[in-house]
Amino acid sequence: MRTQAPVLGLGLPIREYLLAGLTAAVVTFLLTGLVRVLALKMGAVAWPRGRDVHVTPTPRWGGLAMLAGVLGGIGLAAQLPALRLAFDYSYDVPGVVLAAMLLVAVGVLDDRYELDAITKLAGQITAAGVLVLFGVQWAVLWVPWGGGGDGTEGSGSLLILGQEQGVLLTVLLTVALVNAMNFVDGLDGLAAGIGLIAAAATCVFAIGLVKQNGNDPSAYSPALIAAVLAGACLGFLPHNFNPARIFMGDSGSMLIGLLLAAATTSASGRIPFSTATDGTDILALFAPLIVLAAVVFVPLLDLLMAVVRRTWAGMSPFSPDKMHLHHRLLEIGHSHRRAVLLIYLWAGVLAFGAVALALIDDPFIVLWAVGVGLIVAVLASAVPRARIR
Repeated sequence: MRTQAPVLGLGLPIREYLLAGLTAAVVTFLLTGLVRVLALKMGAVAWPRGRDVHVTPTPRWGGLAMLAGVLGGIGLAAQLPALRLAFDYSYDVPGVVLAAMLLVAVGVLDDRYELDAITKLAGQITAAGVLVLFGVQWAVLWVPWGGGGDGTEGSGSLLILGQEQGVLLTVLLTVALVNAMNFVDGLDGLAAGIGLIAAAATCVFAIGLVKQNGNDPSAYSPALIAAVLAGACLGFLPHNFNPARIFMGDSGSMLIGLLLAAATTSASGRIPFSTATDGTDILALFAPLIVLAAVVFVPLLDLLMAVVRRTWAGMSPFSPDKMHLHHRLLEIGHSHRRAVLLIYLWAGVLAFGAVALALIDDPFIVLWAVGVGLIVAVLASAVPRARIR
């Protein structure tokens, strides 16, 4: 691995990111049908239960096709003139690939044999540990108090994390994201759509970081991870949108959570902290955390509400019920498809609003636009209308 990356004189490799993402989408779309047949033959089928929305047996293992799409997109990127440089200056992508393969394997077993929660948690922690071993971990956090690195009063300060602190934070955030995406996967197309929105927003932000770093190849990895994840979700969505012909299962939902965590964690290490001298740069410093909170707002809120609700009722936090946010939207009169589209709206407003705060100079315009979007989302969620056929 080279130790110093030159600044390229070429433009941003946006076309190569799009090509990698589209490759992931095409591979996922084409392989999902084959995976569906395999899941039926191997008995990896979701049989309807009392808390489920679907009423017919549906095959799982969609995560296998999504993983193939991710690998296809990354494999193509390794052959492209610009993106292949990402493999020379960072171990992030190989680490993400290994962690993804490990976690998808755990998910495949769970989709077929219903593993216990402890076994799945062990697999999630191990996958997060693989990320850390390859250098994908939090090392620095920005806090809005104290003097900045340049001594400017009120410009905030950098919190340097120790090795143990960085590892702990990385593992906690990864496990939280993996389980949040797993919890939200309750309606046809829901997890795939949220994953697509989250990954697309993270990719846009990460490409902005590439520009801030002078098109340095060492900053290519976060956007590549997000681009291939967005492509995999896009390719899987036609098979999974209501009425779903296949579910992604835990293998797919955990893959989405892992790659979102990896892309965000990797992006956090590419922010040029030395330039944080004004309000715009401070927003840029906050952006990874804002994006992290925004893109998983719906699943994390759902996870928190589920844990509190079940604990309050004297049940295990992992006990299933039919009171998730998407179930509540169905109960107040929204159709299946409309409930999913409403959650897409919420996720899109929050995710791209956070990215816009980091990339647009005037935050007031962004906040005004986000406020309008949230009002529209609230009104649309509170007032059921005609069903979408």
